[in-house]
Amino acid sequence: MLGVGIDICEVSRFDRLKTNQAFLDRVFTQNEQNYCMPKKRSSESLAARFAAKEAFSKAVGTGISNGISLDEIEIINDELGRPSICLSGKTKETIEKNGIIKIHVTISHEKSLAVAVVIIE
Repeated sequence: MLGVGIDICEVSRFDRLKTNQAFLDRVFTQNEQNYCMPKKRSSESLAARFAAKEAFSKAVGTGISNGISLDEIEIINDELGRPSICLSGKTKETIEKNGIIKIHVTISHEKSLAVAVVIIE
């Protein structure tokens, strides 16, 4: 194991932010927006994805800097709903240089809070 990260977000923060398209475009990929925004509880889904991105940056040990960008960390779900992290751009290059071979992520949310844990190998 190379790192572990955890993050927790207040869902109410995303009640306000989800109407700010500039924020959404800076933080979330178009696929993430397409997945979250139609949901009845879109703020919970956005908050959970944000928490996963922050947890990833903590697991890497750099935070959101040094080649790690929020919009290049995409949280996707498989056909059963299991989340995973897909990287692109400079973030992907940075991670590949650091020898990271496997990323584990779990997210959870309820009405007021969203949480995520990331483990990297």
